[in-house]
Amino acid sequence: MSDFDIVGPEAIRDGVATDAYFERTEATLRHAGKNPRVVAEVTADQFPDGEFELFAGVKDAAELLSGRDIDVDAVPEGTLFDGGPVMRIEGDYLEFARLETSLLGFLSHASGCATAALEARSAAPDSTVLSFGARHVHPAIAAMVERSALVAGLDGFSHVAAGEILGKEASGTMPHALLIAFGRGHQAEAFRAFDEAVAEDVPRVALCDTYGDETEEVLQAVEALGDDLDSVRLDTTSSRRGDFRHIVREVRWVLDARGHEDVGIFVSGGLGPAELRHLRDVVEGFGVGGYISNANPVDFALDIVEVDGEPAAKRGKLSGVKEVYRTADGGHHVGLRGRPGPTDGESLLEPLIRDGEVVSEFDFDIDAAATRAREDAESVGFGEE
Repeated sequence: MSDFDIVGPEAIRDGVATDAYFERTEATLRHAGKNPRVVAEVTADQFPDGEFELFAGVKDAAELLSGRDIDVDAVPEGTLFDGGPVMRIEGDYLEFARLETSLLGFLSHASGCATAALEARSAAPDSTVLSFGARHVHPAIAAMVERSALVAGLDGFSHVAAGEILGKEASGTMPHALLIAFGRGHQAEAFRAFDEAVAEDVPRVALCDTYGDETEEVLQAVEALGDDLDSVRLDTTSSRRGDFRHIVREVRWVLDARGHEDVGIFVSGGLGPAELRHLRDVVEGFGVGGYISNANPVDFALDIVEVDGEPAAKRGKLSGVKEVYRTADGGHHVGLRGRPGPTDGESLLEPLIRDGEVVSEFDFDIDAAATRAREDAESVGFGEE
């Protein structure tokens, strides 16, 4: 028995992390001597409906599908999609049948988190926005959440182990627990101890709402750290928050009146796009947690659309192999492969795997994906109010 309730990488890669009916499907097809050559497509919606979502999870999907005798095309990570396939698999069905469960899990969950993160990013495009939501999910998927946030263009994240996996350094300063450990009335002592203990390159961001009025604790932080204070953070629980914007403006006033215009204000705690829009002109940065990590997965499905060269599909799905396009006006279009696409349309599906090998041209770089997401969001008007 495993120490934790975690399905390991080997089970995922070997196809054991699957729904039972795929094992029975394999047994039935092998018994009948059938293994048709198929084309299968991953889709969320058949036709565009104007509701764009951000594609993520491609790196893990490629790792899962590599080494199989199949060809795969995919929309690059960080691309917004609206109907039609985001991935296409061609090969003998038994080469990948039992991988469907894990494949959809990789793509669905990451794309849901990335879409929510892009909504937050679009709500405060000129602010620092960090992902703080790892504590709301199973620790085994924390790196997926943080990678998805970075793909959407967020500026950083909080989870240390995820940072080691992604090759990025985690961000963070102090929790309320640190202030409570020093005790009521000793906030300044806690601020000074933090300043003495942590590395010089860690920003001095003081959490200023543990016991007293936010403005009072901000003044304690200023007195304790002086010019070394970079920012203050307000994480006031919603039940005591009142008019949060008014509180932030009071804090800004108190800082400015004492000559600390360069001290920033950072806010966190139950924030989503609406709150970011409401506060973005009075704060420098945000920590967004559950809105990203608790996002609903995108409802992807994997459907066979061609069998042995002939169009095929279950009821309610579109048969035939498809292409998806982006036009200059930001439109998303779906059409049959081999037919003319939109006049100014750019095909979005690119080769990902050929004969089981991941093609070197496919880019898994997080920063490149974030750039793509930003440019695509501008093109299609994502997040506009």
